[in-house]
Amino acid sequence: MHSPPVDSPPHAPGPGIAVRVAAAVALPSVLLLVLVAMSWDPLVALDGDIARTTHRWAVDDPDTTQTFRILTDWVWDPWTMRALCAVAVLWLVLHHSAWWLALWLTATCVLGTLLQQGLKAAVDRERPVWSDPVDSAHFAAYPSGHAMTATVVCGLMLWLLRLYGAGRVLWRIALALSVVSVLGVGLTRIWLGVHWSTDVLGGWLLGVLTVALAVASYTRFQGTTRFQGTAEPR
Repeated sequence: MHSPPVDSPPHAPGPGIAVRVAAAVALPSVLLLVLVAMSWDPLVALDGDIARTTHRWAVDDPDTTQTFRILTDWVWDPWTMRALCAVAVLWLVLHHSAWWLALWLTATCVLGTLLQQGLKAAVDRERPVWSDPVDSAHFAAYPSGHAMTATVVCGLMLWLLRLYGAGRVLWRIALALSVVSVLGVGLTRIWLGVHWSTDVLGGWLLGVLTVALAVASYTRFQGTTRFQGTAEPR
């Protein structure tokens, strides 16, 4: 009997679900991108109404605003999320010798960042401007880098937990933390007045699309030589 490949996780699913998720979010992702790039009046008006309301709340509630600044700048910052991904990569390599999976995980995070920055440059949407700002941010507005990075990293971490058969308690804790993080970071960006609401929505959609396409690609080719290294076949 042949031993299982060292780079083949024990619970690798088929690509079907990931493909369906990608198909479901692709159209709204593209549609929102087009509407934002066109500065579609109803969308711009909605963004403005939400931004003015949340900015007023942020100015009137400095304690909550300061808490949100700490969360968005440290706990849910894109570099914090990338550090989490780096820890997962080291875990895959050191504990499972899963070199191809670690490389795939790294490549997905890098490509997600490149996509995010490329769209920012292409759309070149201005951020909200206030006479009394409570926070500041750099680069263009669309899509929200915080929202997209959190979605990509949390989505990948949840998939890895499933892939390696995480227990029910661990899975539920990770799922709850991921939902809070993804939703929370998006809401903090709107509250702090550094993003329009559709920037955050776009970041979420593009993050889900990135994860779904990446998972579909990995699961589609997981059984090939490329992802099995030189290990013997099953």
